[in-house]
Amino acid sequence: MPAKIYRPAKTAMQSGKAKTHVWILEFDQAIPRKIDPIMGYTSSADTRQQLKLVFDTLEQAEAYAKREGIEYRVIQPKEAKRQVVSYTDNFRFNRLQPWTH
Repeated sequence: MPAKIYRPAKTAMQSGKAKTHVWILEFDQAIPRKIDPIMGYTSSADTRQQLKLVFDTLEQAEAYAKREGIEYRVIQPKEAKRQVVSYTDNFRFNRLQPWTH
């Protein structure tokens, strides 16, 4: 059963980078989910979908997958580009656009 190894992105509800420095090994869906006709719940007979294994480094996650014989793919994280903005640049004398209120 294939799996993916990735580093989670920060959620829109947080401003910091908590819980984004770990690597997660998560199994792909092997059996499609089905809808219970009476209650409307979705269920699956595949219990591996519920597993999320957390590792400190990518190397540890890859070593575990190789040791257990798990086929895996690595999804590299995209680093956010920070634009450096200075408040004092609003009041520069050589500003390209005139400062207005």
